[in-house]
Amino acid sequence: MSTCSETIKKGRGRPKTFDRDDALDKALLLFWQHGFEATSMADLVAATGAKAPTLYAEFENKEGLFRAVMDRYMDSFAEQRARALNCPGKSAQQGIEDFFRTTATCFTDGKKPSGCFIICTSSALAASSSDVARMLHARHHAMEATLHDFLHQRQVQGELAAALDVSQVAEYLACVLQGISVRAREGASTEDVNRIIDTLMRQWPTLIQP
Repeated sequence: MSTCSETIKKGRGRPKTFDRDDALDKALLLFWQHGFEATSMADLVAATGAKAPTLYAEFENKEGLFRAVMDRYMDSFAEQRARALNCPGKSAQQGIEDFFRTTATCFTDGKKPSGCFIICTSSALAASSSDVARMLHARHHAMEATLHDFLHQRQVQGELAAALDVSQVAEYLACVLQGISVRAREGASTEDVNRIIDTLMRQWPTLIQP
């Protein structure tokens, strides 16, 4: 005959294992939709299904969780766009176009919040979150640096003119990227964003003139 304590132990079962990747994916969607400051730890606990002590033990605080989420975004969505840019055998023009077409799909696929995670969270960030603001600022400029490095490499290879100011072109392309993110956030479809990219690519011969 089992005792009362034995019955309770059997009913409890094994504790649920914390799934870090799953928690990051859920937290990413929440931060992406609402921004850093509008998302509370209570929101994150509810979304991830993890207990607050577990999240604090794993990430230390909300800023630490956000930093891990940002790395998750860069490793998945941002890296996907970078691969489209740097695919071997493409011309510089094709690489840029594929980068923006992939971006259009990423920003508007309807499976996740629209627009760019970094741009969306940057625009809704208050000055009080200085640590997070610095993180976002660095990541935002990393996208421009990716474009710059790609153009500079093609310049070194002789595909682009040596006199071309690739920094200026990269800065312009990053601004177009930011504008596309805003339009997607406002509800623009993939087709809408691709029309913007059509216009951008018609400007390509002018953009690469020294």
